[in-house]
Amino acid sequence: MQIRKTVTAIAAGCSVLWGCAEPRLAGTYRGGETMREQVVLTGVVETVREVTVDRGQTGVGTATGAVLGGVAGNAFGHGRGSVVTTVLGAVAGGVAGQAVEGRASKVPGYEITVRLDSGAVRAIVQEAAGETFKVGERVRLLSQDATTRVTH
Repeated sequence: MQIRKTVTAIAAGCSVLWGCAEPRLAGTYRGGETMREQVVLTGVVETVREVTVDRGQTGVGTATGAVLGGVAGNAFGHGRGSVVTTVLGAVAGGVAGQAVEGRASKVPGYEITVRLDSGAVRAIVQEAAGETFKVGERVRLLSQDATTRVTH
């Protein structure tokens, strides 16, 4: 019975980690991005290069893995042995959780070089989430503060 609860807890923790890894889809704005003026520039795509975007780690994977590993380790051993297996489980779970989050934080992206109508050239890196870009097509660059993205 205890092992079943442990497996369920580990599965729930993994689901949380994978849910955090979902890329933001094209055309999706965060709440803080709404009702703000953006500068719009237009141009033509000169190059598109596939890249990997590393979102960085938040520590959630390590913490979740450590908690789940500690819970799993606690299910084994008795007395002092239980303490040892809990600590070992927490350490192993933290390492595993960090590895899972590290893989999940890397998503496909594009480095898009655009020749603006003014003749200036801009390169923007963004996640590949729904929109694809081809050399020669017209695009828009939407800029707000220090953030720019390419869209159709």
